[in-house]
Amino acid sequence: MTPDALPTLRESLEQHGLMAKKAFGQHFLLDLNITRKIVRLGGPFDGDVVIEVGPGPGGLTRALLETGARKILAVEKDSRFIDLLGELKSVYGDRFDVIEGDALKVDEMKLLADNKQSDESTFKSHVVSNLPYNVGTPLLIKWLTGPWRPASMTLMFQLEVALRIVAPAGDDDYGRLSVLAQCLCDCEKLMDLPARAFTPPPRVDSAVVKLTPKAVQPEDRIIRALEKITGAAFGQRRKMLRSSLKSVGGEALLDQAGIDPTTRAEQVPPEAFLRMAEISAGTV
Repeated sequence: MTPDALPTLRESLEQHGLMAKKAFGQHFLLDLNITRKIVRLGGPFDGDVVIEVGPGPGGLTRALLETGARKILAVEKDSRFIDLLGELKSVYGDRFDVIEGDALKVDEMKLLADNKQSDESTFKSHVVSNLPYNVGTPLLIKWLTGPWRPASMTLMFQLEVALRIVAPAGDDDYGRLSVLAQCLCDCEKLMDLPARAFTPPPRVDSAVVKLTPKAVQPEDRIIRALEKITGAAFGQRRKMLRSSLKSVGGEALLDQAGIDPTTRAEQVPPEAFLRMAEISAGTV
């Protein structure tokens, strides 16, 4: 079979008798013009490996397979879609593999190592996904703070989550996710997508965000300290920092970082939180 001979996405769903499952937060993107645009904005992926989470019927997967990526690894929790995605395997062979499993539990470094060819020295890896709504934020935090650091992340979220990722200090959407993402990555909202673009339409609009890890990454102990400090600060965001940060250093930490203790968390820029984390971790 050739790519041109593949059934349309809607035909594939009908042939396999499949519908989106609410329990998995599934909303399918079946317009290949849109999926190709997402992939184009997120790329290039030439010669690299791309991990996709929750491919479902494979709309984004097909667009990824049209690129120069060396391999696409699709992680799918819903066993109903394994046979459907096998149609792509029959066309693209070794360039495509489906891993049935929970992306929150997948060891991406092992997955990539298992798919490394013997003659390869190094290759970059990326993640591109229309994330299931119910696990989007936990997955992003996993990739931001865990051992696997992809070269880029092109991810679709509910619009409100996307806005939190890119929000500047002082914005209503600014919060812990903003700080973690912006301390570790350059973050850009690429495009908005209305609910009607999906099947079935969700109750909210969506947006695609690209996160590119900064060239110099903080040490793991600094990231752990950053998680702890932002958790305390935004867990009581209406309080002044001298109160909300008592458990992680309080006024002494704020004084050392040069931050007014009467400030509230939403007024503090990411770089100031990172400075506190560096101090707390004992690296400055």
